[in-house]
Amino acid sequence: MSGKKRIIVAITGASGAIYAVEFLTLLHRLGVEVHGIISSAGAKVLELEEGRGVESLQPLAQAWYEIDDFTAPVASGSARFDAMVVLPCSMGTLAAIAHGFSGNLIHRAADVTLKERRPLLLAVRETPFNRTHLTNMLTAHDAGVTIIPPLPAFYHRPATVRELVDNYCGRLAEQLGVAVPDLPRWGG
Repeated sequence: MSGKKRIIVAITGASGAIYAVEFLTLLHRLGVEVHGIISSAGAKVLELEEGRGVESLQPLAQAWYEIDDFTAPVASGSARFDAMVVLPCSMGTLAAIAHGFSGNLIHRAADVTLKERRPLLLAVRETPFNRTHLTNMLTAHDAGVTIIPPLPAFYHRPATVRELVDNYCGRLAEQLGVAVPDLPRWGG
C-alpha cells in the first residue's frame, strides 16, 4: 500500500450531519483518500440540518458509492482500505454491524473492515441510550469496533459550535492514525 491513508466514511441518518461535513473537510485538507457512502436517511438529514445536498460532498472524496452497490470496492477486503468511520452512526446501523447483518453497503463495508481486522469507528448518535443500544455497543466493541460518540471536550475553551465539532473531528482523525497538527491538546 502507498503511504497515503485510504479511509471509508459512511454517513447514516442519525442527527449530526455537521460532524460528517467537517470530518470530510478535515480529511480532504490533510490529503487522506476518502471513499464515501451515504444512506438515503443520511442524505435527508444532511439536507435538513445543513441545508445542502449530497452533491456538495462530491469534491471531498475520491469516490462515492450507492447504498445498494455491493460491487463497490469497499465491499471487498482485497480493496485494501486502512479503516472505516460511520459518522454519524444511527442505532439501526449499529445493530446491523453488531450482529453481522449486511443489508446495505454501509453494513457490508463495516463487516469487511472487521473481518480484515482493520479499525472501525462508530460515532453513535442517540440519547438517552436504552439497554438494547448499550448491548449492541458492547457486542460491536467485542467484535473489534471502537465506539466513539461525538462528545465535546471543553479544555480548549471553545467559543463556537464549530470549534467543538472541529475538536471532535480532529480526535476522530487521530484515532485513525491521521495526524492533525493544529488540534488543541490537553496541557495539564
